[in-house]
Amino acid sequence: MKSRKLSRTRRRATIVTAAVASVVAGAAMLPNWSAGAASADNVAVDPQTRATFQRLADAVFTDRTDALVDRKQNPGKAPLTSGFSGDVRLSASLENKEDSALSSLRSRKSRLATLGERYTSAKTSVTLDKARTRGRHATVEVTETTTLTYQKIRGDEPGTTGFQARHELTFAADRQGNWQLTGIRDTDDGYIAVNQPAQPRAGVTARDGGMPVATRAAITRPAPAKPKALNSGTYNYKAMAAYAEKYWTNYNTAYPNYHSAGGDCTNFVSQSLRAGGWKDVAGTSTDYTKWFSNSTRQADSWVGVNEFSWFALSSKRVTSLANVYQMDLGDVMQMDFDKDGSKDHTMVVSYRSSKGVPYLTYHSNNTYRRSVASIIASYPNSAYYAYRT
Repeated sequence: MKSRKLSRTRRRATIVTAAVASVVAGAAMLPNWSAGAASADNVAVDPQTRATFQRLADAVFTDRTDALVDRKQNPGKAPLTSGFSGDVRLSASLENKEDSALSSLRSRKSRLATLGERYTSAKTSVTLDKARTRGRHATVEVTETTTLTYQKIRGDEPGTTGFQARHELTFAADRQGNWQLTGIRDTDDGYIAVNQPAQPRAGVTARDGGMPVATRAAITRPAPAKPKALNSGTYNYKAMAAYAEKYWTNYNTAYPNYHSAGGDCTNFVSQSLRAGGWKDVAGTSTDYTKWFSNSTRQADSWVGVNEFSWFALSSKRVTSLANVYQMDLGDVMQMDFDKDGSKDHTMVVSYRSSKGVPYLTYHSNNTYRRSVASIIASYPNSAYYAYRT
């Protein structure tokens, strides 16, 4: 049977690897305007101005991350963006939006706490990848790298979780040479990071319609016991997890990269499953019963969210789990963000705590060991599908 239109079509791009050090530290650096720039229609962005743009972007995303951290020692910490005024600052409208974003993230922190998860510290750094100007407007592309440290509530949490996210910032300058940050757009496709307040974009609808149908998984705890034989000999689940954690940010160049053209999530999960012993099934790429990747093409089921589900179920390589908390190493979780019947995102479990919490690693955004609890806190109204591999 032919597969329908991909919910995540084929995409190729290169990923920008974020540095972890801030470009500028210490005293604030203000723009260095050339003679006559205050009245010119075209405002040049010199290195100092670029550095100031980077610092403000760093402050915005650090504030967002800090809203998730348990700040018992310093609950009234002022936002870093409040230190910017005059030459470079947030516009009034964006300042209001960021206030709302921080409020939303604090609510997410409260939901996380009820699910048994807190963070003791965080580190966010932003690198400026590109800046271009047209008249008195500047467009700035940045890559954010964030690491959060798990609080040891149960005692079996991993050390950290982390992610990368790419953003496009727009600035406008007045005739006195003062820049205002007027807009922020997340340029990764669809899947928000833990400190991003916006809702994800759903993919192109591709309903099951005669294809194998996955069973929706519950998201409640405690979940009925469903132990997995990690040493069964059929597949190497530890190898699947190790592959995901090796390549979550450093992409394997042996495979095509769809990060910038719609999302690399299912492509990445397919690579992890192959690393643990899943064998290719050659054939026509649009046939959902085939699953393969080579130097020239990939099966739709290798790269498509819904198509992967159809292949995995029809081939009997997976079974549906009743609850997301039953997942273990190498198991797969998919999400339907808006419950329209079409799945939008694919992830793989790379760590499971001794007390039963799965942690997922995935691409688009590139994310390391994000707990199921964190995902549920961010998307409480989505539909979830859990697969035992």
